Amino acid sequence: MDRMNIRCLVIDDEPLAQRVIERYAENLAHLEIVHKCNNALEAIEILHQQEIHLIFLDINMPRLSGIEFLKTLKNPPLVIITTAYAEYAVQGYELDVVDYLMKPFAFERFLKALQKVEELLKNKDSVYSEPKERERKEDSFIFVKSSKKTYKVNLSEILYIEALGDYVKIYTTDKMIVSYQSLKNIESLLPSRSFPRIHKSFIIALSRIDMIEGNQVKIKDRLIPVGTNFKPDFDRLIKFI
Repeated sequence: MDRMNIRCLVIDDEPLAQRVIERYAENLAHLEIVHKCNNALEAIEILHQQEIHLIFLDINMPRLSGIEFLKTLKNPPLVIITTAYAEYAVQGYELDVVDYLMKPFAFERFLKALQKVEELLKNKDSVYSEPKERERKEDSFIFVKSSKKTYKVNLSEILYIEALGDYVKIYTTDKMIVSYQSLKNIESLLPSRSFPRIHKSFIIALSRIDMIEGNQVKIKDRLIPVGTNFKPDFDRLIKFI
């Protein structure tokens, strides 16, 4: 199987550091440096405009540090921190970065970090490309608690699910159920290929989409936004159908 092309964003205010990553990337045909940013604010615009799989992120930058920038992202791409400061390692790993490279780092260390990225992207891609036959039969329904009642909800009847603070609203063909749980929790109960999360506040039933227009999907009479950070995965999922 061909290697996935990894689209990268370099965020570092040191031109020399940018050039090191760029030079290392030239040795890996599947690694594409899409853009180089001198600060995190510039990077925010790029993330809104481009599909990015991986960020090489410096920490000590003017106006907005790498750690502060990472905390602002709701659903960030994979991140490798590149810095001369070891003291931020714990914070970095708490934010789920893939690796923490101490400057100056050798090509061998850079390659080891990239191998971790490839493995994560491969696993993520397999979730979206798995055939329907592999979905478990027991996933045909879920049980949902609402107040003092527990409802059996057939997956075939779900239209979409909306987050509402500490609650979720589950819209089905004949009712709406309010349940005290997080969207992340309900997401873990659903087959991701059939019920993708397309926004920080929405999970949809793929089979119930009536129309896709720009950054919105229409289900029944509801227009649901597709979040910028979720759109690349959603677009890829649609292509597999």
